[in-house]
Amino acid sequence: MTHVYNPLRYAWAPHREYLRRFGATSKRVLMMGMNPGPWGMAQTGVPFGEVTAVRDWLGISGNEATVEQPAVVHPKRPVTGFACPRAEVSGRRLWGLFAARFGTPAAFFADHLIINYCPLVFMEESGRNRTPDKLPRAEAEPLRAVCDEHIQRLVNIYRPEWLIGIGGYAARRLEAIFADGPFAIGQVLHPSPASPAANRGWAEAATRQFLDLGVWR
Repeated sequence: MTHVYNPLRYAWAPHREYLRRFGATSKRVLMMGMNPGPWGMAQTGVPFGEVTAVRDWLGISGNEATVEQPAVVHPKRPVTGFACPRAEVSGRRLWGLFAARFGTPAAFFADHLIINYCPLVFMEESGRNRTPDKLPRAEAEPLRAVCDEHIQRLVNIYRPEWLIGIGGYAARRLEAIFADGPFAIGQVLHPSPASPAANRGWAEAATRQFLDLGVWR
C-alpha cells in the first residue's frame, strides 16, 4: 500500500452538506458500508457517492460540491471531484433503489442515513484498491479500534432501531461492536459489480432482504 486518501479532508464541503441536509435528526435505520470507493465517495465525499446521484438526486452542487486534492495523489487514481467521468456502479445501484422506492431524498432520509465504517481509501502501487478487510493485521487492528469508536459515537447520536451492514464485512463489524445490543442488526447484499449475486438484480434482492428483516413494509 502506497497511498491513502481521506475524503473527509479534501472533500469535506460536500460531506458536510450531506450531513447538514440529511443527517441532522435521529434515524430509525442506520446503514453502513465498508469504506469509500475510488469513483464514489473518493470523488464526492458522500458515502456511495456516485456523481450523478449526488448531484441530481441529493442536489449537492455548486459551492457545496467543492472538492480539493489529497495530500499525495496516486497518478492512476486522480481526484476530479464532480467532474469524474467514471461511474460508481455500487453507488448508482444503491441510490437508484432508494430513489425508485422513496421518490425524494426527504422521504428516504426521514428514517434512514448511510455512513461508512472507515472513511479512508487505500491504494497499492499499481493503483489497485485495497479494502480494509485486506489490510495486514498490524495495520488493521489499530484502524478497527478507531473506526469502532467512531461508529459507537454515531450510533449514540442517531439512536437507530436498526443497524444494517451493506455487505458482510460491515455487518460483522456492527455485530462485533454492538454484541450486547440493544439494536437490531441485519445485512443486505453489497451492490458491488464484483459480486455475481449483485449483478443478477441487486435492487430486487436488497428489497427482499429489507422486507424479510422487517426494516421495510
